[in-house]
Amino acid sequence: MISSNEYGASSWELIVLVDHQYEEEQREFTLRVSGDLHIGGVMLKLVEQMNLSQDWSDYALWWEQKKCWLLKTHWTLDKYGVQADAKLLFTNQHKMLRLRLPNMKTVRLKASFSSVVFKAVSDICKTLNIRRSEELSLLKQSEDTLKKKKKKDKNNKEPVIEDILNLTNSPVNSGSPASPGLYSKTMTPIYDPVNGTPASATVTWFSDSPLTEQNCSILAFSPPNCPPEVLAEMYQPRTLADKAKLSAGWLDSSRSLMEQGIQEDDQLFLRFKYYTFFDLNPKYDAVRINQLYEQARWAILLEEIDCTEEELLIFAALQYHVSKLSLSSEAQDFAHDSEVDEVEAALSNLEVTLEGGKTNSILEDITDIPKLADHLRLFRPKKLSLKPFKQYWFVFKDTSISYFKSKEVGQGEPIERLNLKGCEVAPDVNVAGKKFGIKLMIPVADGMNEINLRCDNENQYAQWMAACILASKGKTMADSSYQLEVKNILSFLQMKNRTMSPQAASNPESMEMKPECFVSPRYAKKYKPKQLAARILEAHQNVAQMSLVEAKLRFIQAWQSLPEFGLTYYIVRFKGSKKDDLLGVSYNRLIRIDMATGDPITTWRFSNMKQWNVNWEIRQVAIEFDQNMSIAFTCLSADCKIVHEYIGGYIFLSTRSKDQNETLDEDLFHKLTGGQE
Repeated sequence: MISSNEYGASSWELIVLVDHQYEEEQREFTLRVSGDLHIGGVMLKLVEQMNLSQDWSDYALWWEQKKCWLLKTHWTLDKYGVQADAKLLFTNQHKMLRLRLPNMKTVRLKASFSSVVFKAVSDICKTLNIRRSEELSLLKQSEDTLKKKKKKDKNNKEPVIEDILNLTNSPVNSGSPASPGLYSKTMTPIYDPVNGTPASATVTWFSDSPLTEQNCSILAFSPPNCPPEVLAEMYQPRTLADKAKLSAGWLDSSRSLMEQGIQEDDQLFLRFKYYTFFDLNPKYDAVRINQLYEQARWAILLEEIDCTEEELLIFAALQYHVSKLSLSSEAQDFAHDSEVDEVEAALSNLEVTLEGGKTNSILEDITDIPKLADHLRLFRPKKLSLKPFKQYWFVFKDTSISYFKSKEVGQGEPIERLNLKGCEVAPDVNVAGKKFGIKLMIPVADGMNEINLRCDNENQYAQWMAACILASKGKTMADSSYQLEVKNILSFLQMKNRTMSPQAASNPESMEMKPECFVSPRYAKKYKPKQLAARILEAHQNVAQMSLVEAKLRFIQAWQSLPEFGLTYYIVRFKGSKKDDLLGVSYNRLIRIDMATGDPITTWRFSNMKQWNVNWEIRQVAIEFDQNMSIAFTCLSADCKIVHEYIGGYIFLSTRSKDQNETLDEDLFHKLTGGQE
């Protein structure tokens, strides 16, 4: 019998459902509680009433109606606002999740459903041996892409064979005092205690990772390319609006999986979200480099990013080379020092391309700023002219280009001076046709001014293109990265320069190769398999000597050099506009794009941004720039929080430096991306 005192005015009955790991059905318990009882006390009462001896340390209370976890165990029921009508669920915080990785493999592992996604992704990446987890996030497939897939495949089969890698023992109870942190602070390879040989650095520097050598191999090496008929069934964006739908499903990094409606054993995509790949190191990043290569590869195959036919053949040749080496036994040891030496140059190029780290200031940075002066040809598409390209004498100094009628008048007043700071730079190159063009979109008051420059040869093009790329970022040719940028461009042109040897066409390899596996389905239809195989082998001659990691890094580098690289699209409506536009979000700028033509209208660089926030009532993102310039827009293809988080996330990543090692200021990330005042 319960005494009348216990039925006091302040006590009431609370219903709690319990998820029991050994029982399929939830059990219901009724507790008599009062508003001043803290959450820890509620859990203690519940466990005592259940009278089951098991480890309850991973369990917590989930409030279904409010979609929130009650994790602050010292808070009272009153403080949380829990009353008699609340139905609470006592459930484990770590649950099974299926993750589709960039290489289209599915892994099944335990993930935290109560931590914010930023933290959950960090734990997942530790399990998978992927450093720099802040560059990745979780993506939910959008309804539109699912519908189109179902239409294409009447039987609703998964387009890629579901081969699930089970990592059920993954140690995701991070933060426990027993494990001070899974990252090796010294980055020193560990030695096998039995035979004294160095253990694979990639596997063992995450001391608690459940990845065996075999599993790591699955994630660090590329699977054979999928058959063309499977590729044809996969969702391919046809328009910029379709591309905008692909990026609508990013989860909110400041909320937990459970708060966003994710259930146990749901499938999510783990993807590189931010295109600033920091400190890539083949010795420790075999999995990371491979997954990055795979994400780039699928973006090319499914035409999520546009490239020319010449570029597509380079990508095909590099894929063919990687698939050949992945199947051969020599490629299996990816931690050899010799291989690390071979890719050092490629790595420094990658860092420069992405501005991932701060390059050391060297003496030339403080001496006179170099200049370029040469004859180039110029063309303005908007001007009607019978002779489109006209030769002028060009001088490139600081971040601007001036052009004159001739070399003799080069000291006088130029015809025009073009300031390239904040402009868009795109290559217009066909190596086989000896065409070396640079397309500049220069910001002006009413939009973008298009100018095309034409160079005479590869060396001239590399120097001027590198100068334009740096100037667009506000850097001059005195910057230490200029020479590396020139080298980078020349090496890419070299890969495009195909010299067909007589035996290549009749090579027996072309008989075995399935060329349709290395190009997009649309391109595969243009040529007969034999022709396509010959063209891929022709391009392969320039990359045939590369090691496996170097080939992957070159693929990533070539991907980075595409004009559309790193752009994530959203359909928005700008304040004061009557039509929808596309917003392209990149690692250093925002671009307003005309939805009908795909042409950039205006560019705003993050370096000129003063502040950004969200008006949550009208779901509007507002951004203020220097010189009293401001913009505001509502997002139509996704939640405005996703776009806001993208901007804040890129600014957060720009604060990283090598001396920080692996530690990140998580609070700063949430401050920059949360959108709260």
